[in-house]
Amino acid sequence: MRLVLWDIDHTLISTRGVGRELSAAAFRQATGQEMREQAKIDGITEPVIFRETAKLHGLATGRQEFEAFAKALTEEHLARSGELRERGHALAGAAAALAALDAADVTQTVVSGNVRAVSEIKLAVFGLDRHIRWELGAYGEDDDERARLVQLALERSGVAAGDAVLIGDTPADVEAGLANGVRVIAVATGSSSEDELRGAGPFMVLPDLSDTRHLVRSISDGS
Repeated sequence: MRLVLWDIDHTLISTRGVGRELSAAAFRQATGQEMREQAKIDGITEPVIFRETAKLHGLATGRQEFEAFAKALTEEHLARSGELRERGHALAGAAAALAALDAADVTQTVVSGNVRAVSEIKLAVFGLDRHIRWELGAYGEDDDERARLVQLALERSGVAAGDAVLIGDTPADVEAGLANGVRVIAVATGSSSEDELRGAGPFMVLPDLSDTRHLVRSISDGS
């Protein structure tokens, strides 16, 4: 069985700033404070982003506070899914890539720093959820470390690392895959350039997902 582990933000979709607004609203609900600034988010899991953002506001938080934030964040995504659909978008080639891999009998799931509920909403909003095996994935609530999320997804799927490919847009995605012996295809659709991604050592760097045939061939036969 071939397995693809998808990142979500800036790999399959762009929220075009809506994501930060929803995080700010959830932060206010969970902490009672306005989110004046946000910690680094690229390649970082949601629990770490929340904890480090809270520190910037002089707050010490634990699991209880994070769970309150995650619940509020899910509710915000549900309530404002229409706005997310209008302002955000699926990235070029994302829908075609998901469909083509499904047609090639490649199992697909998600390894994301987002919590699972938010991951599901984000992909559903843009019609990208129908080929995802959610139960095989790993999400922000599962662990702080991205490499551990990849390990969990391999365990849940029962797929050997050599039969899996991770697709993401940050050096952190690349490092998490390589730490588990998983091939990584990096796409320069986020804030990291092709050179920056190449420096992290992935199997392949692509400008985006628009060349469906090349992507599927690379995953299916490793070329």
